[in-house]
Amino acid sequence: MSSAVRMLPAVALLAATTLNCQPSPDQSTATAALDAGTVDRSPQVETLTVEPRRFVERIEVTGTTEAIQDATLSAQSSGTVQNLVALGASVTAGQLLARLDPGLVRAQVRQAKASLEAARAAKALAQESFERQKPLYDQKIISALEFRKIRSDLASADAQVAQAQGALAQALKSLANTEIRAPFAGVVEMRMVKEGEQVVVGTPILRVTNSTIMKVKAGVPERYAADIKAGREASVRFNAYGISARTGKLTFVGSVIEPRSRTFDVELQLVNDDRVLKPEMVARVLVTKTIVSDALVIPITSVIRDEEGTSVFVVIRRDGIPVAQQRRIELSVASGGEVVVSGGLEPGDEVVVLGQTELTRGDVVQVTRRREPQARSE
Repeated sequence: MSSAVRMLPAVALLAATTLNCQPSPDQSTATAALDAGTVDRSPQVETLTVEPRRFVERIEVTGTTEAIQDATLSAQSSGTVQNLVALGASVTAGQLLARLDPGLVRAQVRQAKASLEAARAAKALAQESFERQKPLYDQKIISALEFRKIRSDLASADAQVAQAQGALAQALKSLANTEIRAPFAGVVEMRMVKEGEQVVVGTPILRVTNSTIMKVKAGVPERYAADIKAGREASVRFNAYGISARTGKLTFVGSVIEPRSRTFDVELQLVNDDRVLKPEMVARVLVTKTIVSDALVIPITSVIRDEEGTSVFVVIRRDGIPVAQQRRIELSVASGGEVVVSGGLEPGDEVVVLGQTELTRGDVVQVTRRREPQARSE
């Protein structure tokens, strides 16, 4: 008998043994995963256990900062600049910032005072004549025509005094206009002229700013007109490095739509005691639109979208083995990279938030990190 014929029983025995060692088709995926090599190849995921919490939907718009007290002071008189406060100086309300040459105006004041004294002297003389002639008129010693002229002279003298007083007041006002004083406490941000320059009425002289309280102004799209009210909270973030986010409340909500941008104005105030914020800074304003209590919230990136709708993967455990299960969900409001799930999830569900794109239904997974459950709203 040839050697090939003698080997046939051994080959048949080996084949039968191999067939008997194959797993049955109906063995569960979880049981098959007990093989160490299969578990090592399981997808790695991160999960989040969802719990009801407070969710705030915000609208993000772009705005700019402004100082509430920011004034450019102009000359109210003509003349030569004699004194000018230093750039960057901190000033108090009413402090003298600049002075124009008052020589000519002071001469006008002296002239107005002299005219007033002359008018008062003339009035005193007219008053004396009136008081002396009135008894004579009462006794019919002088005629009514003569007394009427005396009374007219007194009235004219009164008018001359009033006119002289007005001229003096105007001269004193012109003298005061040669001095430029701070309307509020702040810092001198700009000097538009130099000492010795000749200026006329209306020439810009200085800019004074008080930036301890800043205003942020932004435009909100008209589709949110019914949602935004004065008093709503807002968070403000800045593109400039090193400036932390700040919060405030809307102090103004406009009622007029700007035709070109189709937006309405909103304003809020921010405390700026450290003076880090500067006028004309670009700000990202997040205005509160909706507050949802006891919401189940997940990252938007964990949502899978396909032709059937939206879904997420949740991790369930079969005999202690984590297995991916796809769950159809319904979504509600979204904001800040998060979305509220209005249907399809229950409190305590463990949602896959990282690695879900590599999963299929029934996959055994390795949970490399479990994010802490979100705090329950009060």
